[in-house]
Amino acid sequence: MFNFRFGRRLAMSEENYDFPPFRPPSEADSLLLRVTRGCPWNRCAFCPMYKHIKFEKRPVQAVKQDIDTAKVYTGGNVETVFIADSDSLVINTGEMCQILGHLHAVFPSLTRVTTYGRALTLKRKSLDSLKKIRKAGLTRLHIGLETGSPQLLDRIKKGAGPETMIHGCNKAKEAGFEVSLYVLLGIGGESSWQEHALETAKVLNQINPDFIRVRTLTPQPNTPVFQWWREGSFQIAGPETILKEQKTLIEGLSVTSQYLSDHVSNYAPVDGNLPADKTRMLSLIDTALEKLSKDVAFRTELEGMRYLRRL
Repeated sequence: MFNFRFGRRLAMSEENYDFPPFRPPSEADSLLLRVTRGCPWNRCAFCPMYKHIKFEKRPVQAVKQDIDTAKVYTGGNVETVFIADSDSLVINTGEMCQILGHLHAVFPSLTRVTTYGRALTLKRKSLDSLKKIRKAGLTRLHIGLETGSPQLLDRIKKGAGPETMIHGCNKAKEAGFEVSLYVLLGIGGESSWQEHALETAKVLNQINPDFIRVRTLTPQPNTPVFQWWREGSFQIAGPETILKEQKTLIEGLSVTSQYLSDHVSNYAPVDGNLPADKTRMLSLIDTALEKLSKDVAFRTELEGMRYLRRL
Protein backbone atom coordinates (compact mmCIF):
# COMPACT_ATOMS: atom_id res chain seq x y z
CA MET A 1 0.00 0.00 0.00
CA PHE A 2 1.14 3.53 -0.41
CA ASN A 3 0.26 7.02 0.66
CA PHE A 4 1.47 9.95 -1.39
CA ARG A 5 1.52 13.66 -0.83
CA PHE A 6 -0.82 14.79 -3.60
CA GLY A 7 -3.98 15.19 -1.54
CA ARG A 8 -2.87 12.27 0.65
CA ARG A 9 -4.85 9.89 -1.56
CA LEU A 10 -4.54 6.21 -0.71
CA ALA A 11 -4.23 3.29 -3.09
CA MET A 12 -5.13 -0.19 -1.89
CA SER A 13 -4.29 -3.59 -3.27
CA GLU A 14 -5.78 -6.81 -1.92
CA GLU A 15 -5.18 -5.89 1.72
CA ASN A 16 -6.84 -3.46 4.12
CA TYR A 17 -4.87 -0.32 4.89
CA ASP A 18 -3.90 0.05 8.57
CA PHE A 19 -4.29 3.51 10.06
CA PRO A 20 -2.40 5.56 10.90
CA PRO A 21 0.57 5.07 8.58
CA PHE A 22 3.81 5.51 10.56
CA ARG A 23 6.83 7.39 9.22
CA PRO A 24 9.44 9.87 10.52
CA PRO A 25 8.44 13.57 10.49
CA SER A 26 11.21 14.20 7.96
CA GLU A 27 9.35 11.91 5.53
CA ALA A 28 6.08 13.88 5.69
CA ASP A 29 6.18 14.62 1.96
CA SER A 30 7.48 11.22 0.88
CA LEU A 31 5.60 8.52 -0.96
CA LEU A 32 5.03 5.70 1.57
CA LEU A 33 5.66 2.29 0.07
CA ARG A 34 4.71 -0.69 2.20
CA VAL A 35 7.16 -3.59 1.85
CA THR A 36 6.42 -5.21 5.22
CA ARG A 37 3.42 -4.99 7.51
CA GLY A 38 3.96 -4.36 11.22
CA CYS A 39 7.15 -4.87 13.22
CA PRO A 40 9.11 -8.15 13.53
CA TRP A 41 10.21 -7.23 17.08
CA ASN A 42 7.23 -5.28 18.45
CA ARG A 43 8.21 -5.52 22.14
CA CYS A 44 9.61 -2.07 22.99
CA ALA A 45 8.10 -0.94 26.28
CA PHE A 46 7.49 2.65 25.15
CA CYS A 47 6.11 2.00 21.67
CA PRO A 48 2.37 1.72 20.84
CA MET A 49 2.93 1.20 17.09
CA TYR A 50 1.85 -1.98 15.26
CA LYS A 51 0.62 -3.65 18.46
CA HIS A 52 -2.46 -5.16 16.79
CA ILE A 53 -0.75 -6.05 13.53
CA LYS A 54 0.77 -9.45 12.83
CA PHE A 55 4.12 -9.02 11.08
CA GLU A 56 4.08 -9.95 7.40
CA LYS A 57 6.46 -9.72 4.45
CA ARG A 58 4.50 -8.50 1.46
CA PRO A 59 4.93 -10.34 -1.87
CA VAL A 60 7.36 -8.63 -4.23
CA GLN A 61 4.79 -8.57 -7.02
CA ALA A 62 2.23 -6.83 -4.81
CA VAL A 63 4.78 -4.15 -3.91
CA LYS A 64 5.67 -3.67 -7.58
CA GLN A 65 1.98 -3.26 -8.39
CA ASP A 66 1.74 -0.53 -5.75
CA ILE A 67 4.71 1.23 -7.35
CA ASP A 68 3.04 1.07 -10.76
CA THR A 69 -0.23 2.39 -9.33
CA ALA A 70 1.60 5.22 -7.59
CA LYS A 71 3.02 6.30 -10.93
CA VAL A 72 -0.50 6.59 -12.35
CA TYR A 73 -1.60 8.92 -9.55
CA THR A 74 1.61 10.97 -9.28
CA GLY A 75 2.48 11.13 -12.95
CA GLY A 76 5.90 9.78 -12.01
CA ASN A 77 6.86 13.00 -10.24
CA VAL A 78 8.26 11.58 -6.99
CA GLU A 79 11.54 12.62 -5.36
CA THR A 80 11.49 10.87 -1.97
CA VAL A 81 10.15 7.51 -0.78
CA PHE A 82 9.85 6.00 2.69
CA ILE A 83 9.70 2.19 2.78
CA ALA A 84 7.33 0.98 5.48
CA ASP A 85 6.52 -0.56 7.89
CA SER A 86 9.21 -1.31 10.47
CA ASP A 87 12.57 -3.00 9.83
CA SER A 88 11.91 -4.02 6.23
CA LEU A 89 15.57 -5.04 5.89
CA VAL A 90 14.56 -8.39 7.38
CA ILE A 91 13.28 -9.45 3.96
CA ASN A 92 15.47 -11.36 1.53
CA THR A 93 18.25 -9.18 0.07
CA GLY A 94 17.45 -10.21 -3.50
CA GLU A 95 13.78 -9.32 -3.05
CA MET A 96 14.63 -5.93 -1.57
CA CYS A 97 16.95 -5.23 -4.51
CA GLN A 98 14.19 -6.20 -6.95
CA ILE A 99 11.79 -3.76 -5.28
CA LEU A 100 14.36 -0.96 -5.22
CA GLY A 101 15.29 -1.57 -8.83
CA HIS A 102 11.66 -1.33 -9.93
CA LEU A 103 11.10 1.74 -7.76
CA HIS A 104 14.00 3.63 -9.33
CA ALA A 105 13.03 2.49 -12.83
CA VAL A 106 9.49 3.82 -12.41
CA PHE A 107 10.60 7.00 -10.61
CA PRO A 108 13.96 8.07 -12.14
CA SER A 109 13.60 11.43 -10.36
CA LEU A 110 14.18 9.84 -6.92
CA THR A 111 16.77 11.57 -4.74
CA ARG A 112 16.16 9.76 -1.44
CA VAL A 113 14.77 6.37 -0.38
CA THR A 114 14.67 5.61 3.34
CA THR A 115 13.36 3.06 5.82
CA TYR A 116 13.26 2.12 9.50
CA GLY A 117 15.90 -0.40 10.56
CA ARG A 118 16.96 -2.24 13.73
CA ALA A 119 20.60 -2.37 14.77
CA LEU A 120 20.28 -6.10 15.45
CA THR A 121 19.06 -6.74 11.90
CA LEU A 122 21.98 -4.73 10.54
CA LYS A 123 24.41 -6.67 12.73
CA ARG A 124 23.04 -9.99 11.47
CA LYS A 125 22.94 -9.02 7.80
CA SER A 126 26.21 -9.45 5.91
CA LEU A 127 28.12 -6.38 4.82
CA ASP A 128 27.92 -7.64 1.24
CA SER A 129 24.11 -7.80 1.46
CA LEU A 130 23.92 -4.28 2.87
CA LYS A 131 26.17 -2.97 0.10
CA LYS A 132 23.93 -4.59 -2.52
CA ILE A 133 20.84 -2.94 -1.00
CA ARG A 134 22.60 0.41 -0.87
CA LYS A 135 23.72 0.06 -4.50
CA ALA A 136 20.14 -0.84 -5.49
CA GLY A 137 19.00 2.56 -4.22
CA LEU A 138 18.17 2.59 -0.50
CA THR A 139 19.94 5.67 0.81
CA ARG A 140 19.09 6.32 4.47
CA LEU A 141 18.26 4.26 7.57
CA HIS A 142 16.21 5.57 10.50
CA ILE A 143 17.30 3.63 13.60
CA GLY A 144 15.95 3.86 17.15
CA LEU A 145 18.86 4.03 19.59
CA GLU A 146 16.65 5.55 22.33
CA THR A 147 19.47 5.35 24.92
CA GLY A 148 23.04 4.17 25.30
CA SER A 149 22.49 2.87 28.83
CA PRO A 150 22.63 -0.96 28.91
CA GLN A 151 20.32 -1.03 31.95
CA LEU A 152 17.71 1.17 30.30
CA LEU A 153 17.94 -0.65 26.98
CA ASP A 154 17.24 -3.88 28.83
CA ARG A 155 14.37 -2.40 30.82
CA ILE A 156 12.61 -0.97 27.77
CA LYS A 157 13.12 -4.29 25.90
CA LYS A 158 14.92 -2.90 22.85
CA GLY A 159 16.35 -6.34 22.14
CA ALA A 160 19.82 -4.86 21.62
CA GLY A 161 22.55 -3.59 23.92
CA PRO A 162 25.04 -0.75 23.29
CA GLU A 163 27.54 -3.04 21.54
CA THR A 164 24.90 -4.25 19.07
CA MET A 165 23.81 -0.66 18.43
CA ILE A 166 27.38 0.39 17.69
CA HIS A 167 28.16 -2.67 15.55
CA GLY A 168 24.97 -2.50 13.48
CA CYS A 169 25.11 1.24 12.87
CA ASN A 170 28.79 1.24 11.94
CA LYS A 171 28.20 -1.63 9.52
CA ALA A 172 25.42 0.42 7.90
CA LYS A 173 27.79 3.38 7.56
CA GLU A 174 30.47 1.14 6.06
CA ALA A 175 27.91 -0.06 3.51
CA GLY A 176 27.35 3.55 2.47
CA PHE A 177 24.03 4.39 4.14
CA GLU A 178 23.18 7.69 5.78
CA VAL A 179 22.39 6.82 9.41
CA SER A 180 19.72 8.74 11.33
CA LEU A 181 19.61 7.80 15.02
CA TYR A 182 16.77 8.56 17.42
CA VAL A 183 17.30 9.44 21.08
CA LEU A 184 14.36 9.28 23.48
CA LEU A 185 14.69 12.10 26.00
CA GLY A 186 13.14 11.21 29.35
CA ILE A 187 13.34 7.42 28.99
CA GLY A 188 15.31 7.34 32.25
CA GLY A 189 12.59 9.28 34.07
CA GLU A 190 13.47 11.64 36.89
CA SER A 191 15.84 9.15 38.52
CA SER A 192 18.15 8.05 35.69
CA TRP A 193 18.38 11.09 33.42
CA GLN A 194 22.12 11.60 33.99
CA GLU A 195 22.97 7.96 33.27
CA HIS A 196 20.83 8.13 30.14
CA ALA A 197 22.53 11.29 28.87
CA LEU A 198 26.12 10.25 29.58
CA GLU A 199 25.82 6.69 28.26
CA THR A 200 23.95 7.84 25.16
CA ALA A 201 26.70 10.35 24.35
CA LYS A 202 29.29 7.55 24.64
CA VAL A 203 27.44 5.36 22.14
CA LEU A 204 26.78 8.21 19.70
CA ASN A 205 30.48 9.14 19.77
CA GLN A 206 31.37 5.60 18.68
CA ILE A 207 28.91 5.74 15.77
CA ASN A 208 29.11 9.38 14.62
CA PRO A 209 25.77 9.19 12.77
CA ASP A 210 24.77 11.57 10.01
CA PHE A 211 21.71 12.68 12.03
CA ILE A 212 20.82 12.66 15.72
CA ARG A 213 17.09 13.21 16.21
CA VAL A 214 15.68 13.70 19.70
CA ARG A 215 12.16 12.92 20.88
CA THR A 216 10.72 13.49 24.36
CA LEU A 217 9.05 10.46 25.92
CA THR A 218 5.28 10.49 25.80
CA PRO A 219 3.90 7.48 27.73
CA GLN A 220 1.17 5.96 25.59
CA PRO A 221 -1.78 3.85 26.82
CA ASN A 222 -1.39 0.11 26.39
CA THR A 223 2.38 0.23 26.74
CA PRO A 224 4.49 -1.00 29.70
CA VAL A 225 5.93 2.49 30.29
CA PHE A 226 2.43 3.89 30.67
CA GLN A 227 1.63 1.12 33.15
CA TRP A 228 4.85 1.82 35.11
CA TRP A 229 3.82 5.47 35.38
CA ARG A 230 0.30 4.58 36.51
CA GLU A 231 1.68 2.18 39.13
CA GLY A 232 4.19 4.74 40.38
CA SER A 233 7.36 2.82 39.48
CA PHE A 234 8.27 5.39 36.80
CA GLN A 235 8.26 9.15 37.32
CA ILE A 236 7.94 11.16 34.10
CA ALA A 237 10.81 13.63 33.76
CA GLY A 238 9.73 17.25 34.01
CA PRO A 239 10.78 20.10 31.70
CA GLU A 240 13.80 21.09 33.80
CA THR A 241 15.09 17.52 33.89
CA ILE A 242 14.61 17.07 30.15
CA LEU A 243 16.51 20.28 29.40
CA LYS A 244 19.35 19.34 31.79
CA GLU A 245 19.46 15.87 30.25
CA GLN A 246 19.69 17.33 26.76
CA LYS A 247 22.42 19.74 27.86
CA THR A 248 24.47 16.91 29.37
CA LEU A 249 24.01 14.85 26.21
CA ILE A 250 25.20 17.63 23.90
CA GLU A 251 28.14 18.49 26.19
CA GLY A 252 29.31 14.88 25.94
CA LEU A 253 29.10 14.62 22.16
CA SER A 254 32.22 14.49 19.99
CA VAL A 255 30.58 13.95 16.61
CA THR A 256 30.18 15.57 13.22
CA SER A 257 26.41 15.06 13.10
CA GLN A 258 23.35 17.16 12.38
CA TYR A 259 21.40 17.41 15.64
CA LEU A 260 17.64 17.87 15.24
CA SER A 261 14.74 18.46 17.64
CA ASP A 262 12.26 17.95 14.82
CA HIS A 263 9.29 16.71 16.82
CA VAL A 264 6.31 18.33 18.55
CA SER A 265 7.11 16.49 21.81
CA ASN A 266 10.28 18.51 22.50
CA TYR A 267 10.43 21.49 24.86
CA ALA A 268 13.05 23.55 23.00
CA PRO A 269 14.00 23.81 19.30
CA VAL A 270 17.62 22.76 19.79
CA ASP A 271 19.02 22.21 16.29
CA GLY A 272 22.43 22.54 14.74
CA ASN A 273 25.50 21.05 13.13
CA LEU A 274 28.01 19.57 15.53
CA PRO A 275 30.55 20.56 16.60
CA ALA A 276 30.22 23.99 14.95
CA ASP A 277 26.93 24.96 16.64
CA LYS A 278 27.53 23.33 20.02
CA THR A 279 28.08 26.57 21.96
CA ARG A 280 24.95 28.15 20.50
CA MET A 281 22.86 25.05 21.22
CA LEU A 282 24.02 24.88 24.83
CA SER A 283 23.36 28.60 25.25
CA LEU A 284 19.79 28.10 24.02
CA ILE A 285 19.23 25.41 26.66
CA ASP A 286 20.79 27.59 29.38
CA THR A 287 18.46 30.42 28.39
CA ALA A 288 15.46 28.11 28.61
CA LEU A 289 16.55 26.79 32.02
CA GLU A 290 17.03 30.32 33.35
CA LYS A 291 13.65 31.40 32.03
CA LEU A 292 12.11 28.28 33.55
CA SER A 293 13.43 29.28 36.98
CA LYS A 294 12.24 32.89 36.79
CA ASP A 295 9.24 33.08 34.48
CA VAL A 296 6.12 31.55 36.04
CA ALA A 297 4.13 31.79 32.82
CA PHE A 298 6.86 29.97 30.89
CA ARG A 299 7.07 27.23 33.52
CA THR A 300 3.29 26.85 33.44
CA GLU A 301 3.41 26.60 29.66
CA LEU A 302 6.02 23.82 29.71
CA GLU A 303 4.31 21.99 32.56
CA GLY A 304 1.14 22.19 30.50
CA MET A 305 2.93 20.46 27.64
CA ARG A 306 3.98 17.75 30.08
CA TYR A 307 0.41 17.33 31.31
CA LEU A 308 -1.03 17.17 27.80
CA ARG A 309 1.53 14.54 26.83
CA ARG A 310 0.43 12.45 29.83
CA LEU A 311 -3.13 12.63 28.55
